[in-house]
Amino acid sequence: MKFEVKEGYTFRMKNLGKYLPVFLFGLLLITNIFLWFAAWHEERGGILSVSVLDIGQGDAIFIEAPNGVQVLLDGGPDSSVFRELSGVMPFYDRSIDMLIVSNPDKDHIAGFVDVLKRYDVGNEVEPGTLTATAVYTALGKGVSAEGLEPFTPKAGDRIVLDKKRGVILDVLFPDRDVSGLSTNDGSLIMKLTYGQTCFMLTGDTTKGVEEYLVELYGEKLDCDVLKVAHHGSRTSSSPGFVSAVSPEYAVISSGQGNSYGHPHQETLDTLNVAGAKILRTDELGTITLMTDGIKLWQK
Repeated sequence: MKFEVKEGYTFRMKNLGKYLPVFLFGLLLITNIFLWFAAWHEERGGILSVSVLDIGQGDAIFIEAPNGVQVLLDGGPDSSVFRELSGVMPFYDRSIDMLIVSNPDKDHIAGFVDVLKRYDVGNEVEPGTLTATAVYTALGKGVSAEGLEPFTPKAGDRIVLDKKRGVILDVLFPDRDVSGLSTNDGSLIMKLTYGQTCFMLTGDTTKGVEEYLVELYGEKLDCDVLKVAHHGSRTSSSPGFVSAVSPEYAVISSGQGNSYGHPHQETLDTLNVAGAKILRTDELGTITLMTDGIKLWQK
C-alpha cells in the first residue's frame, strides 16, 4: 500500500517552532486551571454534603465531609452507581475512604462489587446480618482482595469523619448480634451530625425496630433529615418514629415505576402528617442536601 503525506503536513512541521511558545503557554494555563479547580474543590468551604443517588430501586448515599473524607453508604443494585458518582465526585478522584453496608440485600450492595475494582477504598463497614446470595459472596471476595477487614459496629460506636469540625456518624442500631435476624430487621441505623444539623440514616429497617429506637432514644432521634427506610415501604416509617425524628426533609430512594409500588401511600401520608418536605429520587433524580453546620439547604 502506498502511503502519501497529505499536502500541508510538511509546512506545519517546519513552522512548529514558531507556535511552540504558544502551545507551551496554553498547556501551562490549562495545568494551572486544573490545579486551581482541584484546590477549590478540596477546600469545600466547611460544607457537608449528603447525596441520595438516583440508582433506581435501591439505596446509595454519597457523603462528603468538609475535610474531604468520602463515604459511600450502600452501592445500589447495579453499575448505575458509577454514573451518579461521576456527578458528585471530581473526574480525577479515584478513592473513597469508606464503604458502608446498611443491609446486605442486592439493591444495597451489588454496585459495591465493581466500586472495589475501580476505586481505592480505605475501609468497609457491615451491620453483621448474613445472606447466602451470590452478590454478597462476590462482595466478600472483593473486600478480601483489597485487603480490607470489615468493621461491624454496635450502638454507641462513633465514626468520626471530620474531627476538627465534629462531623460524626453515631451508630444507633444494631445493639446486639444480628446474624440471626432478617437483613431488614438488622439494618445499620446511624445518625450523621454536623453542628446543629443531623441526618437519620435508616437502611431498610422495620417498624418494630423503629419503635424500639423511640423507647431507647426518645427525643435524641430528632433530626433535620430522614432518609426514609426501605424505599418508602409501608413496613417502615411508623408514625411514632417519624414523629420522634420530626424531619424537615424526608428523602425517599425508589425506582421509577418499581414493581413494589414504593413509596406506599401510607408512608407518604405519615410523612405529610409530620410536616416533612418529601423528596423522591424517582421524581427528582439525585438529591443533594448541604449544610455548614447551622443552615441546611437543597442543592
